[in-house]
Amino acid sequence: MSSTLFRTKKVEQSIRDTEEPEHALRKSLSALDLTVFGVGVIIGTGIFVLTGTVAKNNAGPAVALAFVASGVACALAALCYAEFASTVPVAGSAYTFSYASLGELPAWIIGWDLVLEFALGTAVVAVGWSGYIQSLMSNAGWEMPAALGSREGASGFGFDILAAVLVLALTCILVIGMKLSARFTQLVVAVKVTVVLVVIIAGAFLVDGDNYDPFIPKTQEVEAGSSLSAPLIQIMFGWAPSNFGVMGIFTAASVVFFAFIGFDIVATAAEETRNPQRDMPRGILGSLFICTALYVAVSLVVTGMQHYSRLSVDAPLADAFKATGHPWFAGFISFGAAVGLTTVCMILLLGQTRVFFAMSRDGLLPRFFSHVHPRFRTPHRPTILLGVVIAVLAGFTPLNELAALVNIGTLFAFIVVAISVMVLRRTRPDLHRAFRTPWVPVIPILSVLASLWLMLNLPAETWIRFGIWMVAGFFVYFLYGRTHSRLARGEEATAGEVA
Repeated sequence: MSSTLFRTKKVEQSIRDTEEPEHALRKSLSALDLTVFGVGVIIGTGIFVLTGTVAKNNAGPAVALAFVASGVACALAALCYAEFASTVPVAGSAYTFSYASLGELPAWIIGWDLVLEFALGTAVVAVGWSGYIQSLMSNAGWEMPAALGSREGASGFGFDILAAVLVLALTCILVIGMKLSARFTQLVVAVKVTVVLVVIIAGAFLVDGDNYDPFIPKTQEVEAGSSLSAPLIQIMFGWAPSNFGVMGIFTAASVVFFAFIGFDIVATAAEETRNPQRDMPRGILGSLFICTALYVAVSLVVTGMQHYSRLSVDAPLADAFKATGHPWFAGFISFGAAVGLTTVCMILLLGQTRVFFAMSRDGLLPRFFSHVHPRFRTPHRPTILLGVVIAVLAGFTPLNELAALVNIGTLFAFIVVAISVMVLRRTRPDLHRAFRTPWVPVIPILSVLASLWLMLNLPAETWIRFGIWMVAGFFVYFLYGRTHSRLARGEEATAGEVA
């Protein structure tokens, strides 16, 4: 039985599957498109909120160094993703990579994990976008009916109509075609990055050098927690992280790391890239470098405009502008955040549909969903199904407590991809690799350790929810996926011919 659970799909077969006419996606993306996708999904509200919040609570002005540390940790995973995406340019990202190296059951587990990660991520971002839009509408004197506003704290019937409409509109764009999606993303990302640059440049003229003193504040110990809301590492070992000081930088890094989540979604578009061997590494690493630079710049501006101890938690950057006599920037920042969340939502939805499509093409999910649209050459069936499901989820469900599942799912994918790189280097040294992760196995091992450390810093209740989802995934695999897999059907056909 173990031989069937860990049967691998050859890289050559995965690539041949992408050439079947009814299952082939249109190749239309360039390195610029991929970089824009990466920047579009990484830059969200975190750049306007998380920078100041972490500066006040964890690191002071040294939060800039925390962003650098998190960027390096993400770069370790990005190097592994770049090698796989250029070597196996097939939709599915970590799912496809693990199928080629670790086997069918591990591939199913990571695919099931990614379905949850991207679905919740899309819904959470859509709800956040709705909140910003309602805030801007309120400033203009327009109020949404209570029954059609946010579900958070709602009594009786409530449906977040704006969040649902956003998901359905983006679903239509994704069905029509990847090139249209790329052009829409380029336009929105251009607006978003312009807002960020204006904030950085305007804030730079309001910086007071005295606010950087001390750049690394004195260490403050934190009492360890014991409830399920405490990080797992505290419950297991009684260890609590330090705030401020040199160790506070690493505590802050474990928090701001989640502002980088999203670059891995670029890998899901490998099959739709014109020259994936050249363009996938450029798109993945380029978007990560650009976003790290923007995060560091914003963190230096916000801590220079106002002393870290006086920063607000809810809207630190907007309030810092108010404190310096420029209140109109608050609305400008809200506008930039609302625009930015549009692309984050769309690219998360894009990533999920590609993983779902790849799993159905392999037979682990119904093959009905693996057929592409005859005109648009997009996986329209899973896109429509998932778009409707996520629209309903975003409309009816308060999602704040479930958002942490997005983080643990992403980190789990990072670990799987890093291990897969080492395994495939050993089992298939003959494969042509247009991009090679340097210093293997050192870089993949460091990536695994960094991701595991960050996972241990997540609340214990997040681990419990994640475990429940994984158990459900095992039931689905053994009841359906294991017997309907194309590899299983191929083995049965071969056995029949031998008999």
